[in-house]
Amino acid sequence: MYDKNNIFAKIIRKELPAKIIEETNDFLCFEDIAKASPTHWLVVPKTKDRNFSEFVSNNHPETISNFYKFIQNLVKKYNLEEQGYRLITNCGESVGQTVFHFHVHVMSGKKLSSKLA
Repeated sequence: MYDKNNIFAKIIRKELPAKIIEETNDFLCFEDIAKASPTHWLVVPKTKDRNFSEFVSNNHPETISNFYKFIQNLVKKYNLEEQGYRLITNCGESVGQTVFHFHVHVMSGKKLSSKLA
């Protein structure tokens, strides 16, 4: 069950501060407070989905497509294509998901390991 009081839900509702990069009516991008690279953003839909599987199952294909287009627009706007970037999403506690609101990490700005933790 979705926890409406998770940290990302509180950021979406502006109950907690965050350094916002971009925001639309449907999506939000903000800086990760535990940066693993010079550019380390979290991109979240403003839906009540705990993970990727729920996001895809619970939403219209246009919403899903628009979410990834939102990320692509960020990548282009902030010139991440030239230097390269990594997109990561975790689905489940056993693989490192700690906040159970679907989100994608966008990381760039330094050489990242080819191995994932």
